[in-house]
Amino acid sequence: MRLSRFFIDAPLNLGEHELPEAQAHYIGRVLRMAEGDALQVFDGSGTEFLGSLLEVGKKRVRVQLTESFAGQTESPLRIHLGQGLSRGERMDWAIQKASELGVSEITPIVSERCEVRLKDERADKRLAHWRQIAISACEQCGRSTLPLIHPPLLLGEWVKQTEAQLKLVLHPVAEPLTSHPKPGTLAFLIGPEGGLSDAEVAQAAQAGYLPARLGPRVLRTETAPVVALAVAQQLWGDF
Repeated sequence: MRLSRFFIDAPLNLGEHELPEAQAHYIGRVLRMAEGDALQVFDGSGTEFLGSLLEVGKKRVRVQLTESFAGQTESPLRIHLGQGLSRGERMDWAIQKASELGVSEITPIVSERCEVRLKDERADKRLAHWRQIAISACEQCGRSTLPLIHPPLLLGEWVKQTEAQLKLVLHPVAEPLTSHPKPGTLAFLIGPEGGLSDAEVAQAAQAGYLPARLGPRVLRTETAPVVALAVAQQLWGDF
């Protein structure tokens, strides 16, 4: 039987721990787990812990962690995804699937054809929301390390700042991914719903990004990262 697995946003070690309020509420009030129930937890450091519930109250949940072991190994290919900012569920889907597919970092990209603009408090809320999506994806897929979710950034700033052995911008008129040699680090730039403009593709090219295509069909903005990451992991990662 598969144990319930939870991310705990605090350093863990063997022994007793009182869980943060958010996890305590979810375990006790939503899942209605009881004292004595077994569980598995991780803190994003790469180590996993087995234990059981000592106390389950309305506002307090305590666990006894009795065993630790090395978690799932990360892909040898470190990927930084620059994902064009898109509306609601499309962006959520892209972040969820990218996390499942082993991406190391995600930066939402503000580009010319973005239909979404985030500022101040709203941006902070969306960032927290995206981080929780990544956490849930890691809980489900078995990853022991969380991808880093960066605040949204203008495309011009991202292409200048991002460092990687291979930098690719998805473009329908380009060479396939298989034409590139194996990198250790990879940066992927993917446009929003309206795609990247020719000027933005040229701007990325000036910063060292090479055009790459995934096939003859034009993919949706939320589909493109799934395909691109899966192909990259198959070619150079851990698939």
